[in-house]
Amino acid sequence: MLSNRIINMKPSMTVNLTDKLEALKREGIDIIRLNIGEPDFQTPANISKAAKVAVDNDFTKYTQVAGCIELREAICRKFELDNNIKYHTDEIIVTTGAKQALNNALLTLCNKGDEVIVLTPCWVSYIEMVKLTGAKPVLVDLDGNEGFKLDIEIIEKVICDKTKAILINTPNNPTGAVYNKKELLNLGKLAIEHDFYIISDEIYEKFIYGDNKHISIASLSEDIKKRVITISGFSKTYAMTGWRLGYAGGTKAIIKAMANLQGHMTSGANSIAQKAGVEALLGSQDSVEKMINEYKCRRKYLLDRLRNINEIRCMDSKGAFYLMPDISKIYGRKYRGKTLINSIDIADFLLEEAHVAIVPGIAFEAPNNIRIAYCNSLENIKEGMNRIEKSLTKLD
Repeated sequence: MLSNRIINMKPSMTVNLTDKLEALKREGIDIIRLNIGEPDFQTPANISKAAKVAVDNDFTKYTQVAGCIELREAICRKFELDNNIKYHTDEIIVTTGAKQALNNALLTLCNKGDEVIVLTPCWVSYIEMVKLTGAKPVLVDLDGNEGFKLDIEIIEKVICDKTKAILINTPNNPTGAVYNKKELLNLGKLAIEHDFYIISDEIYEKFIYGDNKHISIASLSEDIKKRVITISGFSKTYAMTGWRLGYAGGTKAIIKAMANLQGHMTSGANSIAQKAGVEALLGSQDSVEKMINEYKCRRKYLLDRLRNINEIRCMDSKGAFYLMPDISKIYGRKYRGKTLINSIDIADFLLEEAHVAIVPGIAFEAPNNIRIAYCNSLENIKEGMNRIEKSLTKLD
């Protein structure tokens, strides 16, 4: 008999979709994948070279559980220069992807019966991560008409003596929202007043558009910083998804506890990937600028195309590399005799008829939306939109 925690856990819809697409690929079906949040760029050559040097130098043994000192020093430097946060090396932990950093943080902080506030729409794993700790996820739905801004008033209404933490993600997956200084400062004041922690997932921090700026909440004051665990990684910024390398910064006590937990789960992250991470942070950042500029072009193109479709309403995004159009006007239309009634139906229809993969919004607690990732080539995005527009003409 499986454990209750596994029985009650919902499988990741994005992971399941990836598995389905691999099966279609093996059948020879040409699918344009606008579903996965994975950069289509290659890992920069200088980073891969650093990994090869690590192998040649036999840097292939266990490292400290919290990560090799060279990488933790580089992360401290990065936090100070990019985020205006001063951490010491004993306030940094290196993890097997940012996902492990998030799990470590929640498992370290939460007991059964605690509550963790999760802002929706949200990344698919947040809710299940909270549930696995025995804590209760408390969902706060942010208003898309207001740009999914950080609504302090509605957050304050759900705070109680069981509130242990809040999970925030800025820039946000899936909405592209970027929280401003005033919003973050007010949230920090709430955390101090009501004695809870802020787990800040900043994995998309480099991908900001227009006049918007990324602000790390831990940078706003020393009192707020004490209540923040800042999480990021290498997968998005440096196209290193398969390297599985993330990190977190926090108080010495919390990071030590996270390292103790990690010591019993996975020990230190991959040693070779850690050497690559040092080069990523300290080496040339030209590849990052190139990616950002390319995403800007793709975002504008995709947004313009979506806004030219009568059945679709699409808000602008301030960051990350996703758009989340509202497709509820299509509900009630029919395809081959079947009435499309939700975002899963829309996603299945687009996959079957247009051979375009997107993620249904219900996966992110956004039932009237779909998520489209523009971390694919502009050529593929153009072809994908052509197929989507053509497929919509076949609905009754």
